[in-house]
Amino acid sequence: MYDLLKGLRVVEGSAFVAGPTCGLYLAQLGAEVIRFDNIGGGPDFRRWPLTPGGDSLYWEGLNKAKKSIAIDLGRPEGRELAQRLAAAPGEQGGVFVTNFPVEGFLSYEKLSALRPDLICARVMGWADGRPAVDYTVNSAVGVPLMNGHPDDPRPVNNVLPAWDLLTGAYAAFALVAAISARQRDGQGREIRIPLSDVAASTMANLGYLAESLGGQDRPRIGNDLFGAFGRDFVLKGGRRIMLVAITARQWRTLLQVLEIEAEVGAVEAELGVDFAGHEGLRFDHRARLLPLFETAFAAKTLEDLLPSFEREGVCWGPYQHMSAAAEDPRLVKGNPMFSDILHPSGATYPAPGFAGTIPQQARGPARPAARLGQHTDEVLSEVLGLSSGEIAQLHDKGVVAGPGGR
Repeated sequence: MYDLLKGLRVVEGSAFVAGPTCGLYLAQLGAEVIRFDNIGGGPDFRRWPLTPGGDSLYWEGLNKAKKSIAIDLGRPEGRELAQRLAAAPGEQGGVFVTNFPVEGFLSYEKLSALRPDLICARVMGWADGRPAVDYTVNSAVGVPLMNGHPDDPRPVNNVLPAWDLLTGAYAAFALVAAISARQRDGQGREIRIPLSDVAASTMANLGYLAESLGGQDRPRIGNDLFGAFGRDFVLKGGRRIMLVAITARQWRTLLQVLEIEAEVGAVEAELGVDFAGHEGLRFDHRARLLPLFETAFAAKTLEDLLPSFEREGVCWGPYQHMSAAAEDPRLVKGNPMFSDILHPSGATYPAPGFAGTIPQQARGPARPAARLGQHTDEVLSEVLGLSSGEIAQLHDKGVVAGPGGR
């Protein structure tokens, strides 16, 4: 946790991954992020994975360090409260993150009527407003048909919701840019960020789109690294690692470590090529190279290789389950990004703060998600300026609720 955005107030009305991720990143940089949900929780409040007690690890993971207000959004009074909250006054307020539809009670037209300089990042599925989620967009841009092994025609979906995560980060960046512009010109803005546009632009930026326009879609290549040398290998004893050699130095070092310089040199002489100077040649001729590497790796254990891997800076990584990653000091255990904290579910486990590091500034500990409705009265009082009597009436009418739905 850092305080680069200290003083900024962001209101979040969203569900699932992209919108909450945007709010999470802003909160981890010090913004006050106030999330409103339906009383009893929104559509993602019980989403898997769950604790043994039925609490969503997903929800409390994506909503760390945020404040929570519970509102009955099915009632006109509740919708009006959400509108007022999004457009609440204050020089550092008027910033809203949502994935609610373009039209409706949280439309930019309605919100900007309450606050003309409102900044809104609206996460969408398709740019025309049709619904989509990460997995349906991913199938449409063709990634699942590139994944998998050549001998299996079935599409392979990604476990990681990459477009959701990229869209959330893109929305956070766009909001900060719009805030900077508002400081110059005083203007509000709605920024619509469809998952489909993030996916399509990313595929184009990486050259995948232009490649396909040549009339040839990329074939499945299993775990081979396209256009370079990289693949999974099985070591003596059965351990599997992922290894990559892109630069000339990485390539030469790998040959030295495995002691196969002579064998690879013989292939180069036969084919009339220089593998060190042209990474693409390593990919083109991988059918000749891979058996040499497979044999060399199969003769060595990871313990045999580790000293030279570390000494020479070989680019590799182990295949391991998430439970093993949790014990890996490079990833979780011992990583200063993580803090062991008590979560709303009652479980204590490591939670990450901001994924970047600022060496010149002390890192604060990660903060847990709030209990649903934990800050209802505080937000109504401090942000909307309601009196204790007005807040009590809203509770009595069931328009708002505190922790536990009260």
